[in-house]
Formats: sequence, structure tokens, C-alpha cells
Amino acid sequence: MSSAEEVVRGLAGRSFAGVDDFSNQELSCVLALAAEVSKDRAAFSEVCRGKIMASLFFEASTRTRLSFETAMLRLGGQLVSAIDVGATSLAKGETLADMARVVGGYADLIVMRHPWEGAARVVADYAGIPVINAGDGGHEHPTQTLCDLFTLQHERGRLQGLRIALWGDLKYGRTVHSLAFALARFGATVVFRPGVGFAAPEHVLSKLATDYGGELVRGDVLLQADGEGVLPVDALYMTPRSPHQLAMLPHLSAQLELDQGVDALYVTRLQKERMQAQKGDLRPEDYPVVDRKLLRRKGFERSIVLHPLPRVDELSLEIDSDPRSLYFKQAHQGVPVRMALISLLLGCSPRVTEPAEGLGDDWRPVSHPVYTHDTGIRCPNERCVANQPSELRYLPQKFVLIVGTPPRVRCWYCDHEMEPPVIATAEAYDEPTHRRKYHPARSRWAAAIRPENLLLSASSEEAEAAGFRPGVV
Repeated sequence: MSSAEEVVRGLAGRSFAGVDDFSNQELSCVLALAAEVSKDRAAFSEVCRGKIMASLFFEASTRTRLSFETAMLRLGGQLVSAIDVGATSLAKGETLADMARVVGGYADLIVMRHPWEGAARVVADYAGIPVINAGDGGHEHPTQTLCDLFTLQHERGRLQGLRIALWGDLKYGRTVHSLAFALARFGATVVFRPGVGFAAPEHVLSKLATDYGGELVRGDVLLQADGEGVLPVDALYMTPRSPHQLAMLPHLSAQLELDQGVDALYVTRLQKERMQAQKGDLRPEDYPVVDRKLLRRKGFERSIVLHPLPRVDELSLEIDSDPRSLYFKQAHQGVPVRMALISLLLGCSPRVTEPAEGLGDDWRPVSHPVYTHDTGIRCPNERCVANQPSELRYLPQKFVLIVGTPPRVRCWYCDHEMEPPVIATAEAYDEPTHRRKYHPARSRWAAAIRPENLLLSASSEEAEAAGFRPGVV
């Protein structure tokens, strides 16, 4: 384990475009410093004197924008801002890369919210200064996750072993995507309780199953014993505290987890601004509401209630007075958390604090090989930054390869996955044309071809246009 001093030095100059950009030690360092800021804010009032933060919010925001700007001002820094994309050169067709290069010469740090998924990662690649993702479409919201982790750790004293129910719009709610990944890394159990038609995207569940070492159990096999528990659920992710048990009886283990109730409800509103056309009318009863009656039911007696806000109808006003309702406190804690993050990325932190016990175990992202072959496959997400007309001029399609049968590719920018139906090997280019074969992705050839030689095509027609012929399955 690295010392706190080494972790702090390693954060200076870094960007934070997604929760997996930081190790567990690095996330823990931010949380530990945020606790110090909360205790003695005056000690941090001059640490960013002379620094300028560019606040670029191209989607509506109240809490996130104001908390970031408040955080920078309380650190003694200054601001430049843009909050209307129509008033910037982006409206004239300027690329994100060019904007990043320009703004990177004006400021010391960029905080950006943008409707395109993966946009923050592109800006981080080109700005030359630290970039913080304040929300990119329905993809991620990593600094909200820092606030959520800070609140959970403060209220429950730990993250490992907690059972957290993600509640509401899990399809478009970017806050729950980032939070699910972080909770899995810190050893929590994650219960997915969506509104009808708003289940967590398959690429989010797939990443949980592939990258974090736990067990993902689908909700249709989970039974509710007495009709009063947390179900219906869509899925449940368990960190392997007892790997042998999980390997042999994952569904029983999941039921035992659910029978113990949940430690926290993380509620999200319906993200209407990102909704695609729904089949039929959305009925109010299809969207779960947290109210006084629910909090009295079995399994919720000691649950705290969190919400990234703003709320609409999914969180009853009647529970505001319940001491377990912590969403306004959670919002206020966004300022010290963001003060800590900004000061660390700018290399201005005046002190180093050891992480709290239970938060220091290190974790690094799974290293998937980069898919290096240009075979014409494209990210299936129409909201991905790599699919936007202004960015197509310079931004390549970029994927990592998830090895398996069948193999999958994951978009570098937005994490959406696809399973190309046809595979071949790059070694075939050394063969005569008539011996170049392609095969179904679910055939035995998926395991026989080395990952670095694997060629993926979106269709047999594309494989044949590239000079391959049908092979033997």
C-alpha cells in the first residue's frame, strides 16, 4: 500500500472523467481530505489563490455547478464560465478538442458537464490541464459518487458489507452508474430496484460482472418470502465475501442478502430529458415512490435515504422530517468533497490525511486489451461523443476487447458494449485470398484466435467485403 503522501503526489495534474480513473486509495484520499475540510474550512481558504477554474456547463445544473464554483471560491481561486452552448463556438461547429486546447490555455482546471457521453474523456485528452467530469449525458457523474461515498462512510462508518438499493431510473441515471461501480469496488452489495422500463443498461451490468470480481444475480430468480421486503428487484451484485458459497449457490446467497434488508436507499428521479420514446404511457404506479409507508416496512427499518437531487414525485415530502432522510445534508457535503478534489488535482493540498480504516485497500481497473484493428465496427450508442458529426473529423472509434465466447468490445468513451456476430484472424492476411475465412462469433474459433489477432465484423457482408469467405464452424 502506498503512503498517503505518495497518493497525494500522484493525484496532482490528473483528470477525473470516471470513477475508474482513480484507485481505491486515491478515492479514499479525496474522502479523507474532504473530512478535514469539513472540520476546518478556514484552513483551506487560500490554498488555490492565483488558480483559475473554467466552469463549462452545457446541460442544466444547479447543485453541481454551484457547489463546484463555491468550492473554488472557498479555496481562494477564481472562475471563468460558460453555461450556454449556444453562446460558445461549439454552436459554430468547433470540435471539443479545439475548445479544450483553447480553454486549457486560459485556466488551470476545467469542470465540464455535457450531454454527449464520453465528452469529458475527450476534453481530458486534449486540454493539457486537469479535467473533472460533472456529468456526461447518461454515462457517469463521478464527483456525485464521491459525495455519495462520503455520506455513506460518515453515516454508516464503512462501505464494505453495506447493502445499498439503487432505486428508480437506473437506465438514464448517470449517478447510479458511477455509484454502482464504486460500491462494487469497496465491497458493498448493490440491489437494483428500477421503475418499470428503466432497468440498469446491459453494459453497466456487464461491466459489473466482468471487471469487479463479484457475482451478478438476475432478479427474476429472486423470490420475496413475505411480500414485504425489497423486491421486486432487477438484479443484485454481491462482493465475494464467501467466494466458495457464491460459486456454488449464488441465488441462495442473493436471497440471504435481501432477507437482511438494506442499509441505504439511493433514489433517483425519472430522467425525462434523456428519455427515448416509451411504448405506451408511463403509469405513476410503475415508478417506485419512497414514502413513510415504505420506510416502515420490513427491511427498511434502519435504511437511510439518499438522493442526488433534484427530486420530483419519487420522494415524498412527508419523509423530509425523518432523521434518516439525508439528501439535503448530502447536497451540502458536495462543497467540501469538491474542495478536496480540486485542491488535490491542482497540487495545492496543504495537508495529507491517512484514509479511514476500511477504505485503504487498493484496486486498479481490469486491464482489457485495446482493440487495434479498424474493421468498421462502430459504437452502438447514438449519444456517444464518437458518433457526433462535429467530432467524426478527428475522433476515431476506439474500443477495448472483452475476451470470451463470444468476444465483445466496449467503447473507450462511453462504455457501451456490442457483440459483433462475425470473427476472423488477422493472420489470414498472410494466406492466399481463397483461404481467408470468417466464422460465427459464438463458434469454437473465438477461443482459438489470439486476442491480438482477433478481427471483428458487424456482419458477414462486411467480412466478405474485406476479402473473407464463410468458414467451417
